[in-house]
Amino acid sequence: MFHIVLVHPRIPQNTGSIGRMCFNAGFKLHIIKPIVFDISQKAVRRAGLDYWDKLEPIVWENLEAFLEKNIGYKDRFFFATTKSKRSYFQARFKENDFLFFGSESYGLPMELMQLNWQNAINIPMKACGRSLNLATSVGIISYEALRQNFSDFRT
Repeated sequence: MFHIVLVHPRIPQNTGSIGRMCFNAGFKLHIIKPIVFDISQKAVRRAGLDYWDKLEPIVWENLEAFLEKNIGYKDRFFFATTKSKRSYFQARFKENDFLFFGSESYGLPMELMQLNWQNAINIPMKACGRSLNLATSVGIISYEALRQNFSDFRT
């Protein structure tokens, strides 16, 4: 199982869509507060469809609480960021890795990424592009991790 970590998500529909993907891929979803919406909000449930109730996301009060419990895995933290020059194509994912994604507005805090900067990765795009939608980014990197580790996953 992989872990998807959303740090301060801001758009409920993205979080719902990511939850739906996590359920179908067998990933664990971690949501780190503060968030600007209630995860029981209608928009989250609508985007997550009927999977949301089965997902059982772990909601952390803050980044410090998450790190206190999971810092021992920091060697397997991967950070999706436009600030990295290393493409996700170069990453070698292993089961139980933590894939971090920042808020739609601010990305990930640099202090967090410095815990394991060698695992900061980006999604290549045209030079004039600024960023991709959060749910799209999570899907791209998550399914690459899945592809690398579960070649016999149901197709």
